[in-house]
Amino acid sequence: MSRITACFQQLSTEKRAALIPFITGGDPKPAQTVGLMHALVKGGADIIELGMPFSDPMADGPVIQRASERALAAGTRLKDILDMVRQFRQQDAKTPVVLMGYLNPIEYMGYETFAKAAQAAGVDGALLVDLPPEEVGDIGELFQRHDLDPIFLLSPTTQPERIQRICQAASGYLYYVSLKGVTGSANLDTKAVAEKLAEIRQYTQLPIGVGFGIRDAASAAQVAQISDAVVVGSALVQRIEDTPEADLIDTVTAFVRELRNAISSEAPSAATA
Repeated sequence: MSRITACFQQLSTEKRAALIPFITGGDPKPAQTVGLMHALVKGGADIIELGMPFSDPMADGPVIQRASERALAAGTRLKDILDMVRQFRQQDAKTPVVLMGYLNPIEYMGYETFAKAAQAAGVDGALLVDLPPEEVGDIGELFQRHDLDPIFLLSPTTQPERIQRICQAASGYLYYVSLKGVTGSANLDTKAVAEKLAEIRQYTQLPIGVGFGIRDAASAAQVAQISDAVVVGSALVQRIEDTPEADLIDTVTAFVRELRNAISSEAPSAATA
């Protein structure tokens, strides 16, 4: 059983939603990422999404774009991200880690080389924004052979036929983009999200995480009532940008703990199978 599946099964028995924070690998400095990953877990993260910095993102708002720019300026490359996960695994063998980003760096490394290296490092899944289910083909099979869950995005405009195709291609969990726009957008409509999640659940038993537009403990608690997981990215990355280096670990731990406490007070609307 994968770490992701085990995590969601445990959370289902506890009747609580997962907290999945996102940070960009290498931001603000490569040497700080592993410490930040441990801070996320200390604060109450159930799964970590670790961003692979990329120069030309299509789904990231300005906050995460700046994080990628800082990481790239510091020399962070895909091999460094894998090394960060490997270092993290020296102390944490339990917390699932999902790499999130874009195809280009993996294309450059080579899919099989990446899959082997990711498995060896202890990566559990990959969410590639610009890899549509129609084109996943052998890549998805390759990832699964190396114990990497291929994770896909769904959005408010995803039509039923495509929802079904995505659900068939995915494993681990699904990531529902709660609104139209890029990361960091506002105007979260939890009623509309709940209606779309009910539609998606007609096609899958996979857990569904909700991200984009979750900015604080209050919005995290609202989403925890209707989803299996709450994904928080821009609000956390903004704090990393705004916090002096000496206070970074404490600030990240405190914010994640605040989110965890809010989420733990709410039960997800549907138990994960």
